[in-house]
Amino acid sequence: MAGEWWRRGRSSVWGGAVAILLVAGGLGTWATGSRPFAGDPDRYCWGAWETGSGPEFLADSAVEDGGSRTAHETAPTPERPRGSCTVALRTDESSGSETRTEVTVAYGPAPRDAARRMEWILRYLGDRAVPLPDGLPGATDGSRALLVLPKRCDTRDGRPTAVTLDSDARRTWHGGTSRTSAGIGGARSAAGLVVAAANRGMQAAGCAPPRDLRFTSPVLTLPEGDEIVFTRACRIRGMEFDDDATQGMRYQVGAVTRDLQSCSVGTWGRDGGPVLDALMVAQPRLNALFDGAVGDAPPARGWRGTGTLADSHQILRADCAGRPTTFLLRAPSSGKAAATPYFAAFANAVAQRLGCAAVAPATDAAPGGTGR
Repeated sequence: MAGEWWRRGRSSVWGGAVAILLVAGGLGTWATGSRPFAGDPDRYCWGAWETGSGPEFLADSAVEDGGSRTAHETAPTPERPRGSCTVALRTDESSGSETRTEVTVAYGPAPRDAARRMEWILRYLGDRAVPLPDGLPGATDGSRALLVLPKRCDTRDGRPTAVTLDSDARRTWHGGTSRTSAGIGGARSAAGLVVAAANRGMQAAGCAPPRDLRFTSPVLTLPEGDEIVFTRACRIRGMEFDDDATQGMRYQVGAVTRDLQSCSVGTWGRDGGPVLDALMVAQPRLNALFDGAVGDAPPARGWRGTGTLADSHQILRADCAGRPTTFLLRAPSSGKAAATPYFAAFANAVAQRLGCAAVAPATDAAPGGTGR
């Protein structure tokens, strides 16, 4: 779920000492070949990935000394355009510990239910997510990735189809369990993995474009670590909290571009949890993920555009700098009344940065607490 960064950021190592070979198409050697997957034991995810090709979890050395790698996959078809693949890796270490890794890809439409869709979107576009290079409609944080497929792959009811990648690795020993690196290889490698899987998935589903999706540019990088909330979060005026509320509170600013901007706020520690996740999306195909969930009327008096101010999430779509732009806020334990001023502050600050008129009514100040 979005909002996991205050735990995940301290327990996972993205990248590691992994050598990544990148071909001219920018996808990596695991994406070589173009024929449909035919059950080759050295290839995974509908034939998109190949062992010994770059990322650590696919390396031959990962299964030496008693380790094992298995895969379970179901390819999408034109009749049923849904699919999944999971590569599971188990390694034993000399210290007596064991590491289990899972890298999972899913091919299918955005969730139908609006609240579930907002949570799903924030999972991949919030926290430390950065846009995929060269205008590809997606994002990655190095351990997860999402890519929205071309319109020709949309469902009959108009929902975009996407490919997502998730990774998880846990080391266990006699004293307990801890999360560790899944060996994806960092943000650029995760981008290559999801793009390669998307190309094979579209071939299997019968909606592939004339040319494979590809990228050559570098992936945007973010500063390491999160920031302590003293009073203001996300570096945005109007997103202030009182002194009591900020105890143990931190925030993580993600991408800040014309296509995507995000910020997650949470409390850190044993009982830590999400406070709020804020997101702006203007990239057209990513923006299409919100179609059907933004309503056809302003969410309240004084707001520009259409949307909903609900307890589970707050969403607004408005024209901004000549493009439909969607703003989203999720504050799990605040409730509508407490969350709305933060949503208004975030949306207006982003609108100002993009060079368009305010989208929300002005507020004198955000509330002092968060309802936690």
